Amino acid sequence: MPSKLDQLKTMTIVVADTGDMEAIAAYKPTDCTTNPTLILKAAEMPAYRGIIDEAVAWAQKQGGSREARVDAATDRLAVSFGAELAKRVPGRVSTEVDADLSFNTAKTLEKAHAIIADYAARGIPRERILIKIASTWEGIRAAGILQKEGIDCNLTLLFSLAQAAAAAEAGAFLISPFVGRILDWYKKSTGQDYTAETDPGVLSVRAIYAYYKAHGHKTIVMGASFRNIGEIEALAGCDRLTIAPTLLDQLAKDEGALARALDPLAAARAEKPARIATDEASFRWAMNEDAMAGEKLAEGIRLFAADLRKLKAMVGARMAE
Repeated sequence: MPSKLDQLKTMTIVVADTGDMEAIAAYKPTDCTTNPTLILKAAEMPAYRGIIDEAVAWAQKQGGSREARVDAATDRLAVSFGAELAKRVPGRVSTEVDADLSFNTAKTLEKAHAIIADYAARGIPRERILIKIASTWEGIRAAGILQKEGIDCNLTLLFSLAQAAAAAEAGAFLISPFVGRILDWYKKSTGQDYTAETDPGVLSVRAIYAYYKAHGHKTIVMGASFRNIGEIEALAGCDRLTIAPTLLDQLAKDEGALARALDPLAAARAEKPARIATDEASFRWAMNEDAMAGEKLAEGIRLFAADLRKLKAMVGARMAE
């Protein structure tokens, strides 16, 4: 029997959640996603020192203050990793806008345009790239503008149906609901353990998937941030799933049967859930009322920003060598 990974690929587009080129070669995903944490991990590997050295050397030639050169090198590094990943997958590569811009629509647009321009200068068209933006109100507004410009977006750090509804109304190409981080919050909050079928993160993605299909939204649902393969199996059939190499390996070694859990036709035929209001006041109130979503969004932004600072510190140290 084919492995569960091979079976999953027949019903879901599999995306690798990594910056490690060797993992891409091993598991042959369609797409690849990165974030500051994954770029930091990859940058710490000796195999990728050349990419860092090139970015640092390039930035040193740009002039300006040391801070400006560090920022330039870090921006180039993200695109350099993305460009290498684009050589190894047939589909899209997601590159993330700086987390500290999550509440600034104008700065998010500026950074997104710079990322797309850097890829274009390397001969990689915008159709191969997803601009990854935190699912704040400001981030969703930026995504709506970028989508109208023909720049596709991946709205990340998504924890609620309110965020998902607003993203769909903005015309986002793709959303990344974070399954594992939702589970983390509920386990800590309740002290309970959950099965795959009762997992709050799994149930959240199923609700979003059902809402999208019932209302005819074209935005792609890509489950992310998995803690175990049970969560992945419980979402088999989702539009896309982005999976870390350790879990891809487990799926590749498991030859058990994998049943389809999500089906677009069945979801479209189901009773249509009420449409969610997506104006700013309704969005902010919904996030205020959902302690899990509000806390995990804020925490996620802080963690990505912290790893971006670590990456900049690494780049700065290389400049001093």
